[in-house]
Amino acid sequence: MIQERVTGSRVIRTALSAEAPAVADLHVRARATYYPKGLPQDGTDWLAAWRAAIQRPDGHVLCVVEHGHLVGVASFRTPEGAPADTVKLFQFHVDPGHWRRGIGSQLHAACVEEWQADGKRTAVLDVHVDNRRAQVFYARHGWVPDLENPPAEDDHHVHLRYTVPGVPGE
Repeated sequence: MIQERVTGSRVIRTALSAEAPAVADLHVRARATYYPKGLPQDGTDWLAAWRAAIQRPDGHVLCVVEHGHLVGVASFRTPEGAPADTVKLFQFHVDPGHWRRGIGSQLHAACVEEWQADGKRTAVLDVHVDNRRAQVFYARHGWVPDLENPPAEDDHHVHLRYTVPGVPGE
């Protein structure tokens, strides 16, 4: 598990429970950028969801802090029923006010580093069909369509797969 990774003025580390409000706020602001009709009001308590993710013993939440402000977050774990060498990236967000500064690439590299250390061979994720910015980002970082998991007809997500490089035994 990454204790702390310092890159210039940025620190990438495990998120703290006390940071759940800031993480939830960043999450909502980032998600709102790609919903054409605004962020759906489905009753999800994002603060409670992020508190649970941060405290989950089988999950990992990494955050990027720059000049004392949270500017990026990633949440991942092996989903129930998946092979032990598979990890799912459930959430990956960069504060919209900090886009195009390399934060996402640094956070992605930290995720990959942790997946390698954990012996994960494959990562999967679902990205909203309207989130073109994320789709381009993931493609640039080596993610490809997950042919083993095509979306259902009414699904609003694109399923992607990533082969984690450098895992022993490959």
